[in-house]
Amino acid sequence: MHQVVGVRFKKAGKIYYFSPGEFRLDLGEAVIVETSRGIEFGKVVIAEKQVNENDVVLPLKQVIRLATAKDKLTVTENEEAALQAFEVCSEKIVEHQLDMKLVDVEYTFDRNKVLFYFTADGRIDFRELVKDLAAIFRTRIELRQIGVRDEAKMLGGIGPCGRVLCCSSFLGDFEPVSIKMAKDQNLSLNPAKISGLCGRLMCCLKYENDTYESAKKELPDVGRNITTPDGKGKVIGLNLLERLVQVSMYEGEDQVLEFTLDELNGTRAVSAESAE
Repeated sequence: MHQVVGVRFKKAGKIYYFSPGEFRLDLGEAVIVETSRGIEFGKVVIAEKQVNENDVVLPLKQVIRLATAKDKLTVTENEEAALQAFEVCSEKIVEHQLDMKLVDVEYTFDRNKVLFYFTADGRIDFRELVKDLAAIFRTRIELRQIGVRDEAKMLGGIGPCGRVLCCSSFLGDFEPVSIKMAKDQNLSLNPAKISGLCGRLMCCLKYENDTYESAKKELPDVGRNITTPDGKGKVIGLNLLERLVQVSMYEGEDQVLEFTLDELNGTRAVSAESAE
């Protein structure tokens, strides 16, 4: 087991674990840590806790120190410099006639690198662009192509539900979302109704998916012949959330009845006792 704290570097960004070392860290505490990108400024979003060795990347790096007022000023200055870099890079993209869209610019805390995030339909030859940017900013330049979901996370916005996008407000990682999830939840398969601002399937389809999957395992399949308290029939519909089964009865023309899972389980128990 390892004692760790969870640190986040961006709003709704991925959470990384660090050893607190000699520091006693509270939620929201600003800290300075070492990452693969260099020295970074982050905030504690998960209080100290014990985690299994399989849940962390070893060797576990320690928190270097608590952030000072000067460190916070540095972060503000980096954000202002990033805005200027965005304008410069946008002009250079037009100048080089590159078919790419600049989404965001970020300075690392120690200013050893400037990262330019962009979207494009295919591969872009940006070697000349990098040369120009390196000559202007006199530091390491990295251009990183991102997908449309990452773009929505960075830019933010209001979703079809009227709330701020989940990815830009609290989702740290994207999880796979499939059309099967929409089918299981009996949602319209119209792409316009189940897609987010990014044009991909909405992340919220995943939220209730486990509940629907567990319900499907408990309830009989549509089309199956079953025995109910009122006789035998065929399953024609399911209400997964309320655990209700719609059955077309064989006795009685066009008679459709609805049964709870408990009622059907009671019928099975009686049938089993009768068989004995």
